[in-house]
Amino acid sequence: MTAPALSRTGGPHPAGGTAPAQVPDWGDPYADAVRAGRGPLWLRHRDGRRVPLDVERWCAPAAGADHSLLLRCTQLTAPVLDLGCGPGRLVAALLALGIPALGVDITGEAVARTRRLGALALRRSLFDRLPGEGRWGGVLLADGNLGIGGDPDAILERCAELLAPGGTLLVEVEPQELDEHSTVQLEGAHGRLSPPFSWARLGAVATARRARRAGLVETDRWVSHGRRFLALQAGPRTG
Repeated sequence: MTAPALSRTGGPHPAGGTAPAQVPDWGDPYADAVRAGRGPLWLRHRDGRRVPLDVERWCAPAAGADHSLLLRCTQLTAPVLDLGCGPGRLVAALLALGIPALGVDITGEAVARTRRLGALALRRSLFDRLPGEGRWGGVLLADGNLGIGGDPDAILERCAELLAPGGTLLVEVEPQELDEHSTVQLEGAHGRLSPPFSWARLGAVATARRARRAGLVETDRWVSHGRRFLALQAGPRTG
């Protein structure tokens, strides 16, 4: 997971289209947790329900289900772009495998931690201009990042723009079948709260359906260590 990586202005982004309008200037509870390498950190819903976030796993070396993602990356045409790379475990692991990779995250502490691992990362929104647009062999959306900004359609369309024809998006989805949109906050230690922001949670069926509208076709679906993933392939350019 990362802070919502949207255009800071909420207006038209350089790649075309319009980013969702409300973009919180948040990140303090998240940045604090990343800096410490541990929680507590929760996703807090309006009704008071709290979902714990696995900061320790994000800050640790790639493990468990991450290896299923990394294995599929070895079968893609390089390079690979990790959107919402967080503390950088996947980017670092890709580079260790000899796969050219770049991480993108809007939170400065996450980018700094990724760079300390020896990996490459940019502090940027995924809707900002990025290197190699339309030429990436693979794009990663792990750790719930499909939900960024509560607009999975915009995220999937942006991924399609970034991929080369025939390139593959590897996206983590919810283990259960959901298509849920909500307003949430991050809650950190001592009850520290981020401003409210929109978030989405999608299962495999809803993700595949929305992906088709973005020109992405499902080619694989798998579960590893209780986490669920899809592989979505970009079609040829049109127009």
